[in-house]
Amino acid sequence: MEKLFAFIMAALLFSIVWIEVSAQTPPGIAEINEGKNYMAQNFRALSGAILALGAISGLLGGLRIYNNWQMGQRNIDQEVAGWFGACIFLSVLGIFLSVLYNIPVAK
Repeated sequence: MEKLFAFIMAALLFSIVWIEVSAQTPPGIAEINEGKNYMAQNFRALSGAILALGAISGLLGGLRIYNNWQMGQRNIDQEVAGWFGACIFLSVLGIFLSVLYNIPVAK
């Protein structure tokens, strides 16, 4: 009789613990969703700042290349390619981040 009572109590305790464990969500899911919502809210401002940085860097690069050309340095192909590549990188970075974080580019 005592063995049956102990078995029933152990089974009852195990079932209660199992229900508690299976009812919980995996850890970190709420934090991941909170981070995704935060990124979605601030993505437009971030992409605008990246494009503004690209525009400023493009203007500065263009002025630097123009100045070097006017000073007589005719071999400026590498510098043009470098500045052009930097501007393209900053332009594509916004699209890459939107795909990475699964945020639509336009509403």
